[in-house]
Amino acid sequence: MTYPAAAGDLRPETPTAPARAEERSAVIDLEAIRHNVRRLAAVASPAKVMAVVKADGYGHGAVPVARAALSAGATWLGVAHISEALALRAAGIEAPLLAWLHTPDSNFAAAVAAGIDIGCSGWELGRIVAAAREQERPARIHLKVDTGLGRNGASIDTWDSLLGEAMEYQDQGLLRVVGIFSHLAVADEPERPETDEQLALFRDVLAVARDAGMDPEVRHLANTPATLSRPDTHFDLVRVGLGLYGLSPFAGQSSAELGLRPAMTVRTVVSNCKDVPAGQGVSYGLNYRTGGVTTLGLIPLGYADGVPRIGTGGPVRVEGTNYPVVGRIAMDQMVIDLGQRNVAAGGPSILGAEAVLFGDGTDGGPTAEDWAAAAGTINYEIVTRISPRVPRRYVNEQPSVSENPSAGEGRR
Repeated sequence: MTYPAAAGDLRPETPTAPARAEERSAVIDLEAIRHNVRRLAAVASPAKVMAVVKADGYGHGAVPVARAALSAGATWLGVAHISEALALRAAGIEAPLLAWLHTPDSNFAAAVAAGIDIGCSGWELGRIVAAAREQERPARIHLKVDTGLGRNGASIDTWDSLLGEAMEYQDQGLLRVVGIFSHLAVADEPERPETDEQLALFRDVLAVARDAGMDPEVRHLANTPATLSRPDTHFDLVRVGLGLYGLSPFAGQSSAELGLRPAMTVRTVVSNCKDVPAGQGVSYGLNYRTGGVTTLGLIPLGYADGVPRIGTGGPVRVEGTNYPVVGRIAMDQMVIDLGQRNVAAGGPSILGAEAVLFGDGTDGGPTAEDWAAAAGTINYEIVTRISPRVPRRYVNEQPSVSENPSAGEGRR
C-alpha cells in the first residue's frame, strides 16, 4: 500500500488503475473521414461536396464526422430530418445544411429560425412559407423533382406549377430557392440505362427553371456512386454519404480500389473460451453441432448491438485469424469455433483477446462487406445498424496542421 508524500498524512492513497480498453466499441478514425472527403472532392471538382451525415453519420456519429468533413473541404452538410439538422446547429456547426425528408409534423419554424435549408417536393411549400412569416425571415429551400426514383420529389407533371408558386413567394421575399435537386436510383449499377434517363430529365427540369428566370445557387443530383463514376452528373454539388465513410457502393470494386478508407472498426474482447465434445450444439435452435472435440470462443456482441441475427458465418478476427460465427446469433452474444485447442490441459486460450468484427480490411481482416454478404444485405446497413450500446471511440480527432479546421464553417 502506498501513502501520500505529505508528512503526517496517513490516509492510504488509492492506487491508480491501469488503463483498460472498452469491452466493446466502434472505433471511428476521423483521419479516414478527412481522407475520403479529400479524395471525393478531388474527383468532384469543380463541384463542391455535401457530406451526408444523416442517421447519426451512418452510425459513425454525426457531429464528429461533420466537423472532420468540413475541416477537410466539404462545404455543405446533408441530413434527412430537420431534427438531425437542429442537433448539428445545437453543436455549434454553422455550415450550409440541408434537410430533405419531412412530415406534416416537422418543425419548419425551427428550421427557418436556425438557417437550415429545407428540401421541398411540393406539399411542404405552404407550411414553409407560414414558418417564414412566423419567424419574420425568408426560408431557404431546395426544390426536389422526381426524375425516376419514385419516392420524394415533385412529379414532372406538377413541376411547372411548383416552380411558379415558389417564384411568387421568392418575389414576395418569403423564401429563396437556393437549390434544385433530384436523386438517382441505380447509379451503383453503372451499366444500367436509367441513370442516363434521369440525367436527361433533370437537365430538362433545369432548363424549364432557367427559362422561367430562376437562378439557383446549387444544382445537385450525384450520390456517391455517381460522384465516382459519372462526372456528367456532378453539376454544382455532389452529395456523398457512403463514400464519406470509406465504403464502396459498387459490387465489383473495393474501397481500396476506389481510394477510400473505411472509418469504422467494430471490436470487442472474447468473453469465454472452453473445450466441448463432438456433437455439442451451439446457440438457440442447436442448428450447429461441433464435428469433433473443439474449442468455442464467446463473442459478447449480438443483434441488440446491431449484428444481423441472420449473419451466421460472418467473420470475427482474433489473433490474426478470421473465424466464422457458428450457430444462431443471439441478442447479446455469438460463438466462434476455434478448432481443437485443449484449453483445459493448458492449450492456447483466447479469453480476453481482442475480437474484430469488421474494419478497414487490411492484412486480410474482415470488412463490412463480409458481414453484408453473410447477412444478405448491403454495407450501408451493416454500419448504420450498430447500436448505441456499442460506445463510439474517436481516434485522430485533430486534423493535420496543413488543413484548415474552419473550412466550410461559415453559413451561406
